[in-house]
Amino acid sequence: MEFENEVNSTRKLLHAIPEKDLGYKPADISWTMGELAQHIATIYYWYVGALTEEVYDMAKATLERGDTNDINAILALFERNVEKARAALATLTEQKLQDSWTMKVGERTILGPMPRGIVTRGFLFNHIYHHRGELIVYLRATGNKVPSIYGPTYEDSRSS
Repeated sequence: MEFENEVNSTRKLLHAIPEKDLGYKPADISWTMGELAQHIATIYYWYVGALTEEVYDMAKATLERGDTNDINAILALFERNVEKARAALATLTEQKLQDSWTMKVGERTILGPMPRGIVTRGFLFNHIYHHRGELIVYLRATGNKVPSIYGPTYEDSRSS
């Protein structure tokens, strides 16, 4: 249930991004808003490797991400990856959450080994929440309205 609720919140946030602001970045070392939004959409793709493989090698992962300057491409990527994530979540069992999992890029270990349940909470769910928070800052910095996610936003309370 958390997954579905949070997918809806992420969808609202991504739909709040105007294409004209996809190139915005708050600092030279930051991602653009489009790159950040695409990264959020990409995390849902990682559910498959994290939940269905014992060792996920990102070097072997193939994902066409599309253009970071095209909001419709980002939204389509998000929807495709949510479907894949939903299917991967459906394969989970209590035992699989206890099983060891590792992420690699080629021969280099990036994460793990650790229990898949910890990966699910930290690398998947919390990772998305973290980047959604950044995206909210980007939206406000560009003068855009932040959608309500967990209740009224600051902007909503000021317009009453």
